[in-house]
Amino acid sequence: SMLATVDYFLFLFPVLLLCHSSELMDTRTARPFSFSFNTSDYRILHVDPDQGRLYLGSREYLVSLDMQNINKEPLIIHWPAPAQRKGECQMTGKGRHGECANFVRLIEPWNRTHLYTCGTGAYKPICTFINRGWKAEDYLFRLVPGYVDSGKGKCSYDPNQENVAALINGNLYAGVPVDFMSTDPGIFRTMGSRPAVRSEQYDSKWLNEPVFVHMKQIPDSSEKNDDKLYFFFREKSLDSGAGASPSVLARVGRVCLNDEGGQKSLVNKWTTFLKARLVCSVMGDDGVETFFDELRDMFIQPTQDERNPVVYGVFSTSGSVFKGSAVCVYSMADIRNVFNGPFAHKHGHNYQWTTYTGKIPYPRPGTCPGGTFTPGLQSTKEFSDEAVNFIRAHPLMYHPVYPIHKRPLVVRSGVDYRFTTIAVDQVDAVDGRYEVLFLGTGEPTPAPVKTLYISAKRQQLYASSEAGLTQMSLHRCGVYGKACSDCCLARDPYCAWDGENCCAFTQATKRRSRRQDVKHGDPLRQCRGYNAKGNKNKPLQEKVQFGVEGSSTFLECVPRSPQATIKWLYQRDGRRKVLNRDGEVLKTPQGVLLKTLTKSDAGLYHCLATENNFKHTLARVSLRILDRDIASRSRHKVYQQDPAPPTPALLLEPEMRLIQQYCKSYWEQLTAGGNSQADLPKRTNRRHTDALKASGE
Repeated sequence: SMLATVDYFLFLFPVLLLCHSSELMDTRTARPFSFSFNTSDYRILHVDPDQGRLYLGSREYLVSLDMQNINKEPLIIHWPAPAQRKGECQMTGKGRHGECANFVRLIEPWNRTHLYTCGTGAYKPICTFINRGWKAEDYLFRLVPGYVDSGKGKCSYDPNQENVAALINGNLYAGVPVDFMSTDPGIFRTMGSRPAVRSEQYDSKWLNEPVFVHMKQIPDSSEKNDDKLYFFFREKSLDSGAGASPSVLARVGRVCLNDEGGQKSLVNKWTTFLKARLVCSVMGDDGVETFFDELRDMFIQPTQDERNPVVYGVFSTSGSVFKGSAVCVYSMADIRNVFNGPFAHKHGHNYQWTTYTGKIPYPRPGTCPGGTFTPGLQSTKEFSDEAVNFIRAHPLMYHPVYPIHKRPLVVRSGVDYRFTTIAVDQVDAVDGRYEVLFLGTGEPTPAPVKTLYISAKRQQLYASSEAGLTQMSLHRCGVYGKACSDCCLARDPYCAWDGENCCAFTQATKRRSRRQDVKHGDPLRQCRGYNAKGNKNKPLQEKVQFGVEGSSTFLECVPRSPQATIKWLYQRDGRRKVLNRDGEVLKTPQGVLLKTLTKSDAGLYHCLATENNFKHTLARVSLRILDRDIASRSRHKVYQQDPAPPTPALLLEPEMRLIQQYCKSYWEQLTAGGNSQADLPKRTNRRHTDALKASGE
């Protein structure tokens, strides 16, 4: 499963489908949240690994869950919008799709015993505190009585408008619209000891109809005064009407945490606000570059150096001609280099974007007061008028931020879904450390994956959607079967072969008998002795399949690995040859379709999978062709005997009677020709015998 620099990745399909996935449920690796109450729009808003609690927000409900088992004594708070406010909301014309309710959008830790939470409040955002007790064993989870705070600048009015927030040192930072019509979005700081500030209002150079995706505090140096808030969003392009310019652009922005606004200009506004374009694109064979500009989600992967986490972004195309999704990875060093580079400036007759070549004022715009480069300045209110006015007019950097290796890590096109969310896990395997990508998908399913969270401590993945929440084990080794070769070829860093089964691999249980090869996935080297033993004990069963001359039939063969190459071999009269008849055969990922059967198509078909030079047979199908004329007469007799249409439960009955009638006619012809039925070998097919019993024949 290697692609670019990633060694292994999983695609997590929508929770609505995943909850009912037979593969997951059969292996007991998935646990859907089973408590039913009148709510929707589930979102994982906060996780406390120390207390082992996961906090969920939904429509008018707050839920505290045990991370080990989400169905074990969940703590639930009903937090509806006031009835009067719901009525006022309905009077405005909203609420045709249930928006006049309190959609919980924010849960942040306030202190050891309390959480701060906000909801849309039926288009009038409200906030309050939750008392959760000192420890999980207290089983305490209730709203603080009598306390309600305004959610303006903290939570969106419209539940369809995304917002992000982070509570840092008692100050709440949020990217959110602050009006009923969502025409005034911005980056805000409220609460706490620092003065309230926001981005410049109604200035498209700063923000142009943004959709905020993620925000995170990331230190820039060892000096705390240099700490910055990085936020990721997409917005409409100012040049969207100019021919080939994209209509939407992905952005990364930042502000200093100690920004207090300007003294004369930009009063109570950010004086350190900067933004740059995030590029995620792929070059086609024809030399045309395709851009993925619709930023959907971000994941910040911590490293040993807290100043340099790895930034993962999920993108999709914004046009209607080419539809696709991609994952791009960025380094903080590249992001900082862009913010330390030239500023963008519109100049000339056509107002084209160019590099600003004039004098850069001191301190350099975007620099934090009291930091490494400005130790003599204690506040942004001490910034010069030139510096403040410059950043007001030039918030955009000229150079974009390119991903590592200048290309996406993962690209998906030609599919009917797009990536919506991402979570990344670091897994230590026998041959090194691997990054595992879990990708949630969306359209066209009715329940796109909204949020993902990985608990490395508990080895669990949590996924939420409009419909619910599901908890899944990161170890799904049972789905790879009971052969060493399949376990090895899976190249799953979570799994290893222990001599008898494909089972969970952890460093704590590392033993010499464990076989794992994530990098190469070579079963010839890893599974010596195991493959032969497995084939001897469990030989591949031969399936018997019937087809009628002149009709079509489908031979099924689905490999466990999408990286396997499938080849079909046709065997007749003891000779094998590759099945390669253009126009007569249609090969699909699920098998092969023989379009028009002839008597010469009868024989034994082998489905051969090859991966990493390891070959093994997945299926053997003995195809028997029924004579067209005899089958036609048999079909006529069947429907004369049973003119009523078969019920859905007995759809196979006419087919089985047809085969029986054909066989009877066939044996009669052989007997008339001097052959005794008793002299011929008897052969039964278990699947068809069971079907005959089920149909009462």
